[in-house]
Amino acid sequence: MACFHGLCTPPPLLIIAFMLLSPSIFVSQCFDTLPVDGDGSVLCSYADEENCGYKEILAAAKDEEMASWLKSVRRRIHQNPELKYEEFETSALIREELDKMGVTYEWPFAGTGVVATIGAGEPVVALRADMDALEIEELTDWEYKSKISGRMHACGHDAHVTMLLGAAKLLQGRQQHLQGTVRLIFQPAEELGLGAQHMIRDGALGNAEAIFGIHVDPRLPSGTISAKPGPILAAAGSFKAVIEGRGGHAASPHLTADPIIAASFIILSLQQIVSRETNPLTGQVISITVVKGGGALNVIPTNVTIGGTYRTFSNKDIEKLKSRIREVTETQGAVHGCKVFLSFDEIFPFCPALINDKKLYEHIYNTGLNILGKENVKMADARMASEDFSFYLEHIPGAMFEIGVGNEEIGAVHSLHSPYFHLDEDALPIGAAMQAAVAQMYIKNFKS
Repeated sequence: MACFHGLCTPPPLLIIAFMLLSPSIFVSQCFDTLPVDGDGSVLCSYADEENCGYKEILAAAKDEEMASWLKSVRRRIHQNPELKYEEFETSALIREELDKMGVTYEWPFAGTGVVATIGAGEPVVALRADMDALEIEELTDWEYKSKISGRMHACGHDAHVTMLLGAAKLLQGRQQHLQGTVRLIFQPAEELGLGAQHMIRDGALGNAEAIFGIHVDPRLPSGTISAKPGPILAAAGSFKAVIEGRGGHAASPHLTADPIIAASFIILSLQQIVSRETNPLTGQVISITVVKGGGALNVIPTNVTIGGTYRTFSNKDIEKLKSRIREVTETQGAVHGCKVFLSFDEIFPFCPALINDKKLYEHIYNTGLNILGKENVKMADARMASEDFSFYLEHIPGAMFEIGVGNEEIGAVHSLHSPYFHLDEDALPIGAAMQAAVAQMYIKNFKS
């Protein structure tokens, strides 16, 4: 049985008989890795290489000149990391490169954000990259390390911008294949800045009906991607409790209301919310990360401050979790004669859970199979970290996938937010090609 572009060509009579007896099996066998609906109908024709041009997209991304350009762009951004809402030079670089490509754009959004458009008409699909860096001193020995003390692209946002610019260049060269519009969203302030919310308020989504995002992952080897349907990153927020007691001499604790004892009981009781009140098959975490109080060894302080984060994969559980944190802290404080002043999400702003749309996950998966091959498309692990990409998904369907950037041979093994974080730049063309293909094939396969 011969196959061309995934389409099987057995003898005609056998085709008819096979289709009549088992249509769903025929469809799944004759089209490479197509998602098949419950009635056996093909949802998308991903295996049509002639019309989709997967090999062309990947070859163009890996072209020597293109790969060299991607590296140069990423290195320029990496050497000049800018914090949230201060991404002025990064924004200027993006606009400069878009101008060279002849890609139209609007700015500013949320202060420094840029939104470019390629193509025309509907459907409209969006791709998003974040731009900001972290307050971390880079400790790598790389010749292109950060030139600014105390700042570093330790979360790979320099690579995200570079990959999206690469996708822009690929799509601009393939406009004849776009029967719709791609919006490229370059967003500031993902790192605790709620940049996505501000981009949305400023109209960055436009008429987009779906959005895709990427994030580099050093746990994955370069050349691979991963994704999963449903919850992939947790909802997360923060809390701070100021426990006010009555201070005094350490020799006379009976004359005080000790906020240190109250804080200790509060910390232990908060852990029991997860261990004794939460279904162990669901994900919730409460972490106390700050304890401040006292300064003299012989003085019971008047105040103790504690703080931390709460996380869950279910947006429905947020209010219940916050309510229990309030009940536990205030009640335990009262038991020990103290008042508790509790606040939420002041320093570490709340992000909802990132829940990938199932059909858009399938779209990423099938595009990845055709771009990279089955062995290079992995199922992602859900993690308790958070990402403000989730705010876009409150408005339109979307999905995020991960680009592998790990490579032991070059020391690209350190985690995100590490001062030693380093990535394999050979992954840059992969990220560019995947985004370009995901956008182009969305327009082709989801056009109404």
